[in-house]
Amino acid sequence: MSADIIKQNNQQRRTNPEGKIPELLAPAGSFEKMVTAIHYGADAVYCGGKKFSLRAHAGNFSEQELGEAVQYAHEKNIKLYVTVNILAHQEDLAGLESYLEYLRDIAVDGIIISDPGILSLAKEIIPDVPIHLSTQANVTNPGNALFWQAQGVTRLNLARELSLAEIAEIRSGLAPKTQLEIFVHGALCISYSGRCLLSYYFTGRDANRGECAHPCRYRYALLEEKRPGQYFPVEEDEHGTYIFNSKDLCLLNKLPQLVSIGIDSLKIEGRMKSVYYVGAVVRVYRAALDYITAELKKGLASIRSIKLPPVYMEELMKVGTRGYTENFIFEPPGAHDMLYDRPRIDQKYVPAGMVEDFGKPLQKGNWLRIEVRNPFRKGEHLEYLGQDINAAAFEIKELLDLDDIPLQQANPGNVVKIKYDPAVDIAWEVNGLLRKKKAG
Repeated sequence: MSADIIKQNNQQRRTNPEGKIPELLAPAGSFEKMVTAIHYGADAVYCGGKKFSLRAHAGNFSEQELGEAVQYAHEKNIKLYVTVNILAHQEDLAGLESYLEYLRDIAVDGIIISDPGILSLAKEIIPDVPIHLSTQANVTNPGNALFWQAQGVTRLNLARELSLAEIAEIRSGLAPKTQLEIFVHGALCISYSGRCLLSYYFTGRDANRGECAHPCRYRYALLEEKRPGQYFPVEEDEHGTYIFNSKDLCLLNKLPQLVSIGIDSLKIEGRMKSVYYVGAVVRVYRAALDYITAELKKGLASIRSIKLPPVYMEELMKVGTRGYTENFIFEPPGAHDMLYDRPRIDQKYVPAGMVEDFGKPLQKGNWLRIEVRNPFRKGEHLEYLGQDINAAAFEIKELLDLDDIPLQQANPGNVVKIKYDPAVDIAWEVNGLLRKKKAG
């Protein structure tokens, strides 16, 4: 039966010659992160409630906050999906039915599920709410994808261990109405699409129930039983001991190929990451997708032949990272896709703050009101991250508190005013991010 379906769907093989641009799906670990993701161009966001979510230590949303988040997103014409993606034990299921009904009542745009039992319950209780399959369901082949399609899943988030060719084969075997979503950016788990047992083994915190302690980022050593207290480094090469520490996924330069396959949604990982990380990464991917759109409108090139200018990757390198890998997209990853010597690479830029307000033209408009995230001083230069790929630099001419008392330094957690040269021409926006280059 499956082979017949695959053959039938191959006859109407779904590619994307017209260049329909996929949805850009961003993480919303808190309300503030959701607002920032939307500001920088996300088409949809995903978040979790206080229960049933795989990111128990993210900010997460109470039921009231989920309702407010849906309302805010819908007012901006943005979709909001809620994670219900734990691999549940019986004790985890208390209250699930009423929670699913609540998600239906507040009109979420979809729920993300990995557990077949939760999926069956959702189909019974809230049949009209679209079901998205989590990457933890480990869809790695067309037959697997067809199985979940037959269960009524409307969108499949594929396993991260797939090549571009395998993704294309899965796409071609599915009905056109079944959507495909893939992760394009963010942290990678050392285990198959996040099904890790190390955290539970070492700490008692179950990664598959939302409590991951991230043991893949630990520094390991060897202890020989007859030499207590003597620790020997575990080295795969001459560098170091972070033996499970993968570089971060980055498929930015493969966006044209992914668009051509007909992927419906491009997902950024990061509900546990900072507001700055979410905004800065969404900004780059939004700008890249807009660049692809503009190139296609020129009619001069096929989708696959489009090349992103270097500035897009240069901007991503200014966001905190472990380095980047394209993972399995062309071949299985090797030693060059790991970061053995330290938990992350050194950052050259750090977040400085977020714009809360700014002066209007013709009204002494050369001031900003900033919520401070990292210290900065009068005379330093900051960079403003606009909603395109260009960052605009300016000097802090004056630094004031909210009572207009001069300051020498702005400290995290405070709100300050900045004055800059009136000749600076920047299109400020509330919720825009500021960064600064680290000294040295």
